[in-house]
Amino acid sequence: MSYKYLFLVLPIFIISCKKEAVLANNTQKDTVKVVPLSSPEAIAFDSLALKDKPKRIKEFYQNNLFKTVWTKEEDRKKLIALIKSTEAEGLDPDDYNLKTLEKKEKSRLTLTEKEVVATDILLTESFQRLANHLYNGKVDPTQLYKDWDMYPKELKAIDLLQEALRNHTVEETLDTLKPKHIVYKQLIKSLKKINSYPNDNIGVIRVADKIKPNDTTETIKTVKERLAYWGDYQKPDSLTAVYDQKTVEAVKRFQERHGLATDGVIGKGTAAAMNITKNQRKQQILANLERWRWYPRDLGNDYVIVNIPDFRLYVVKDQDTIRTHKVVVGREKRRTPVLSSKFSNLVINPTWTVPPTIIKEDLGPSAARNRGYFAATGITIYNMRGEVVDPYSWNADKPNNYRYVQKPGSNNSLGLVKFNFPNGHLVYLHDTNHRELFALNGRALSSGCIRVENPLELAYYILETDENIMDQKRVEKLIESKKTSGIPLKKPIFIHQWYWTAWMDKNGLLEFRDDIYNLDFDLYEKLRN
Repeated sequence: MSYKYLFLVLPIFIISCKKEAVLANNTQKDTVKVVPLSSPEAIAFDSLALKDKPKRIKEFYQNNLFKTVWTKEEDRKKLIALIKSTEAEGLDPDDYNLKTLEKKEKSRLTLTEKEVVATDILLTESFQRLANHLYNGKVDPTQLYKDWDMYPKELKAIDLLQEALRNHTVEETLDTLKPKHIVYKQLIKSLKKINSYPNDNIGVIRVADKIKPNDTTETIKTVKERLAYWGDYQKPDSLTAVYDQKTVEAVKRFQERHGLATDGVIGKGTAAAMNITKNQRKQQILANLERWRWYPRDLGNDYVIVNIPDFRLYVVKDQDTIRTHKVVVGREKRRTPVLSSKFSNLVINPTWTVPPTIIKEDLGPSAARNRGYFAATGITIYNMRGEVVDPYSWNADKPNNYRYVQKPGSNNSLGLVKFNFPNGHLVYLHDTNHRELFALNGRALSSGCIRVENPLELAYYILETDENIMDQKRVEKLIESKKTSGIPLKKPIFIHQWYWTAWMDKNGLLEFRDDIYNLDFDLYEKLRN
């Protein structure tokens, strides 16, 4: 992928106004002691009109003495206009009763009192639904993913609506609920841009092996059509079947935008990315917009953020990206979970206790074939009583009846440093004894934890930010001792492991990444159903 593009996009991941910061930290429940709205135009109604409504709607109108509250035309029209504009946010205006509200507003003067009351309640329901969707998303991520671990976000929905109507700030109130991340804002632009593209009735690119520079094949004509469609190639009046240098440069631009190896060779991976249609890319953008609404609004002033499908870690300080690292993430069957937490401590020269999944799928079968596996990997076997077990006394038929600990050293799977943070998935960041994997382009290769390239640089930064007594020289001495040492952190910084596969860079170019866990389409389907 292009380091320069992401470096430009990610330095200002979170731009939060004061209002948003308040909302982001809001975990209190709705209050009920509020000053009722008063208006001479308000219509009193029987509470039976709310008999089938949710508790919060009933509570809201009870607080307002069972009178209508949407008495000002400007408030109603602002909400209707905002609902109409939700399509630009990747939401569906029909979810917020747009057609009915437009119809009722046009015929407002001819409505009966009963119809005015019903419309008032509908406006309130629409506001609350839209507020929740903007702040928390339309789909509940915990119903879609098992490996989701985020801090919950709650709204003081009643107070928000109450104050919005009191101050006639419906538009401003709803605007504070939207994500302010630069990636989200650029995704809004991405959606507008992709909607401007014509239909892409272009043939499928089929590659048997690889197409290399100077090759001649009819497939290149279709490649050129695709590249021209996405703006990577300026199409001449007539297309030839020669894979010329101009087309090679266009392919490299396309590869760069899609996180592919920028070698100019058209293999199956590049062809697959080219064959993804405009409509599929739009669905991908819509899915990513929803995910950004799920994420916390306050990422912290200093934080570490990992984009799982992009295999990248970013260090952000004072809203500026100061460091980036390649990472290896979990493969599809052992996904890296999406979470937010805080670093709690670092471990120098860590031991590694083999987790159950790896015991079952890796260690058990390998050791059963060769008992020398334990000595070769530096793993000690312990029984349930904590006693050391000889490899030749080990029962290969019951591998999960034991605990396996790998000693520190150059062969240790966690390398020289481990970064711990509380989470329910037993994952962490760490060094690795397989550093050659960072040279690969696709790095979904681990068992769920994240392996970090040049991890000691990250460790030194965290310790410096923590104002820890353990500086670089002291850490180096700990490493030389080959003894396991824990370093607690006094001022933990946030660690975010997130998942996004689409964004727009600073130059207005659409960037996409392979949906390594196949999450985008399922989410899109949930959004539309």
